[in-house]
Amino acid sequence: MNERVLHVLEFDKIVEQLKEQAETSLGKEKAAHIFPETDLDKVNRLQEETDEAAQILRLNKVIPFGGIRNIRESLKRSVIGGVLSASECLDIANTMYGGRRVKDFLEDLEEEIPILKQFAEDIAPMREMEQEIRRAIDENGDVLDNASSKLRSIRSQIRTFEASVREKLEGYTRSHAKMLSDAIVTIRNDRYVLPVKQEYRAQIGGIVHDQSSSGQTLFMEPRAVVDLNNKLQQAILNERQEIERILTELSNQIAGVEPTISSNLELLATIDFIAARAKLASKMKASKPRMNDKGIIKMKQARHPLIPDDEVVANDIEIGEEYTAIVITGPNTGGKTVTLKMVGLCTLMAQSGLQVPAFDDCELAVFQTVFADIGDEQSIEQNLSTFSSHMKNIVSIMEEVDDASLVLFDELGSGTDPSEGAALAMALLDEVIARRARVIATTHYPELKAYGYNRDHVINASVEFDVESLKPTYRLLIGVPGRSNAFEISRRLGLQAELIDKAKSLVGIDSKSVENMIASLEKSQIAAEKQYEEAHEILLESEKMRDEIEKEWQTFERKKEELYRKAEEKAEKALKQAREEAEIIVEEIRNMKMNAGLKEHEWIEARKMLEEAQPQLTSKSSSCKQEISEENRPLAPGDDIKLLTVNQQGVVLEQLNEQEYMVQVGIMKVKAKRKDLQYVGRQKQDPERTVATIRGSNAHVKTELDLRGERFEDALHRLEKYVDDALLAGYGKVTIIHGKGTGALRSGVQDFAKQHPAISSARFGGSGEGGSGVTVLELK
Repeated sequence: MNERVLHVLEFDKIVEQLKEQAETSLGKEKAAHIFPETDLDKVNRLQEETDEAAQILRLNKVIPFGGIRNIRESLKRSVIGGVLSASECLDIANTMYGGRRVKDFLEDLEEEIPILKQFAEDIAPMREMEQEIRRAIDENGDVLDNASSKLRSIRSQIRTFEASVREKLEGYTRSHAKMLSDAIVTIRNDRYVLPVKQEYRAQIGGIVHDQSSSGQTLFMEPRAVVDLNNKLQQAILNERQEIERILTELSNQIAGVEPTISSNLELLATIDFIAARAKLASKMKASKPRMNDKGIIKMKQARHPLIPDDEVVANDIEIGEEYTAIVITGPNTGGKTVTLKMVGLCTLMAQSGLQVPAFDDCELAVFQTVFADIGDEQSIEQNLSTFSSHMKNIVSIMEEVDDASLVLFDELGSGTDPSEGAALAMALLDEVIARRARVIATTHYPELKAYGYNRDHVINASVEFDVESLKPTYRLLIGVPGRSNAFEISRRLGLQAELIDKAKSLVGIDSKSVENMIASLEKSQIAAEKQYEEAHEILLESEKMRDEIEKEWQTFERKKEELYRKAEEKAEKALKQAREEAEIIVEEIRNMKMNAGLKEHEWIEARKMLEEAQPQLTSKSSSCKQEISEENRPLAPGDDIKLLTVNQQGVVLEQLNEQEYMVQVGIMKVKAKRKDLQYVGRQKQDPERTVATIRGSNAHVKTELDLRGERFEDALHRLEKYVDDALLAGYGKVTIIHGKGTGALRSGVQDFAKQHPAISSARFGGSGEGGSGVTVLELK
């Protein structure tokens, strides 16, 4: 990028705005040297940095840069052996403290800002050096008494001598008041003196250090305090020497860690520079652009960065894919040059790591060079005409332009004969397009209105003009060339209709056709934009309606589930009450069993029938959810399915990826999407080959096993299999009904329970459970 282009596109004004956003002189220095990068990776890195800082601003947080100073000159002097002043040492300590605050702030943020956090990690805390300085120097930049024991002792002597001198001199002010011009103690030449009247000089005696302008007052040091003043001056000299020694020692320590301090300064300057870029983006309401190296520019509602928000007109601009050249035609003062500068300036900003004032998801290209021929650069000193000035610039552009260039031509071919200028403009555009550069050109030549229709990769554009108000709207119309509005404007201004009609009759047929075509295109585009806006409004209303329906549906589902839950609770409560009443009745009848002559196993069977008669309650909402999950569940090899596209059943052979399966339908093996498959069930397995049943599923295993009437060996075989099934079903307790009989089967069940490792205990049934006719097993 050459400096001339930066100046022409007013990039220096962006730099000034950026400097204003920096908090420290270090950051301002960085901002002053900002320059567009031409490497895509570097540009993407800069944009990521800016976006991370913008993310902090979006959280209403501000990086604290207080206390940070530009201490580079002080560091240089310390390295070459210079002695730093107390205020310079204090600035270094404050900068160390400020750097630590920035480090802690960034490291404590929970947001994903890896680049800034890496900068923060690289900042060295330097607490010891900071504390060393603060032990010697206070916040006002003065060396503290406690900086050394010698300095504390010297300053104690100074205070003692000062008190003695002042005490003696104040005695003079009381006893010799008439000899003094004023009863005060003052200082001349760093010594305490009295203002003595001229005529009493001999009576006071001592050393004269000064006199008033009239000569009537002499500032004298009485003979009695000369010795004390001498001791005081010596103590002050000793103080200066000790302070010099302390500052020399601190300067040497600072020089020893200068590389670390300088590294911290560079990191802090970079962080402030990045934060300034984010603040400028916030001020401009800018967004992060996606960058490419393919010459593609796509911006929605882009605004010129230097025009105030209440004046700027936002426009859409796109170039680099379907077409590589835009020719903007139309009258002067319509906004063509503003559009040209906006594209160029946004490109330079994006390549410098700055966000651009456009809608989100905008896209900009990284160009190796940006060329611009904008404005009247006529030079009286060089005796160059407007045309010559433009051509001289264009010649230099044509020497360098290539496929990695963005070229901006303003009023191409102007300043000479219209027919020759138009021809030259078309030739230049053809050459730039042939070199595959991206080019945007403005012109007022009518011959270029048809240029975009006769060339590949070229599109016409214009800036809209409101004939009613006789003012440009500054809206860019892509695909529509500019047309002359002379007749319409003349009519609005009151020119006679006869003169306008006569003028129209003098215009060529081809020109009329072109103007009519342009007018038709303008109307079509305006109508299309209006329809787009209406469709967009309908879309927004539809989305709003969809959201409202979804909310209503969710509310309905919640209410439905709540009703199901309350119904289940009510049913369970009624069943529990009925069960308790039945238990009471059964127990009462049981107590009368001796009279009735009923057998034990008959009571067990009656109890079993009572339990089995209890209905199973299933939540309606749960079953609905299960159906939904079955429909969307992942399929496994062996699952029975229905292939919806052919309405045939088959089986899953293999899962190819997340949404695609290999299935067999009849004799065919086909690939099918998950959405085209309906789950039917799982293929039945051979019982002897079944390894395990899903734990917790008790649909096929009851909590009781009835062995009555079985042969001993068959009964134990069934018992063993039943215990395995009960364990797989997750039961903690089961009941084995063996009856009383001879007691052989009962003993066999008890012995089996003692030897089985998964049975923790076995007991006979209690009252109401079947007594000794059943054995209750506790499973592990």
